[in-house]
Amino acid sequence: MSKGIVYYEVGEQIELFLLIKSATKGIASNGKPFLTLIFQDQSGEIEAKLWDVSDDDAKNYSSETIVKVAGDILNYRGRNQLRIRQIRPASPADPVKLADFLETAPLSTDEMMSKITQYIFEMKNPNIQRITRHLLKKHQKDFLEYPAATKNHHEFVSGLAYHVVSMLDLAKAIAGLYPSLDKDLLYAGVILHDLGKITELSGPISTSYTVEGNLLGHITIMINEIGKAAEELGINGEEIMILQHLVLSHHGKAEWGSPKPPLIKEAEILHYIDNIDAKMNMLDRALERVKPGEFTERVFALDNRSFYKPTFHK
Repeated sequence: MSKGIVYYEVGEQIELFLLIKSATKGIASNGKPFLTLIFQDQSGEIEAKLWDVSDDDAKNYSSETIVKVAGDILNYRGRNQLRIRQIRPASPADPVKLADFLETAPLSTDEMMSKITQYIFEMKNPNIQRITRHLLKKHQKDFLEYPAATKNHHEFVSGLAYHVVSMLDLAKAIAGLYPSLDKDLLYAGVILHDLGKITELSGPISTSYTVEGNLLGHITIMINEIGKAAEELGINGEEIMILQHLVLSHHGKAEWGSPKPPLIKEAEILHYIDNIDAKMNMLDRALERVKPGEFTERVFALDNRSFYKPTFHK
């Protein structure tokens, strides 16, 4: 088995099957069309350009297509890029299938669901517990399959559930240090904060934004879902508004996409937990790809910084 695409170094030759995650058409300075291709396998992804493309090329090399690629790795503006020498679509005779190229969460869906169910079971407030359980059950299949984003963090199959499980464990640890925090609210906020992404995003493969995602966004989608769930369950009470506020404010600031800043203690902590888990996921994945004594590629979502891996790290 060859190593993953992200583990090849500048100057190395490759000849691999890869999945096209996305294909975007552009026009070069000479007026000829080209494709920007994002290839992926289970290790991650890499960008490539396919120059002077025909209409047939645009059809043959669209997203969700498996291709055989030969080329070499080069560095372009601080990031590795694949220079294509040869490319062809995979044929039915080739020993490859879609699942071979999909990065997935390190925990099984059964393990993750079991952990989340336990956190819901621990909730004492019946209104919060019933709304959370109702919404999770309603969307369980997609929740366990979808990524948490199209790029930057947890952008892999089951990434959304994995993000939630990691955040729940972090919430439990923090609530242990600060007993004044309402654990029911914190756990419910963690489980519900990104649940709207199963409507905002297209699915676990070649993920893009849906019409609802572009026009409404996952925060608005989830506010409506919480209100609808309360109605269906016949629940009245301040808890509904507070849960909606947790979702509304979890991005922290207006410039980060939050319609409201956190105005209750659990909302403030939820924002930090979300941020910590997203950033740790980005850092772990970037640092995993470099040797001790090297810097990572620039991480756009972390202020375009390159991070150093100390020589005593294994």
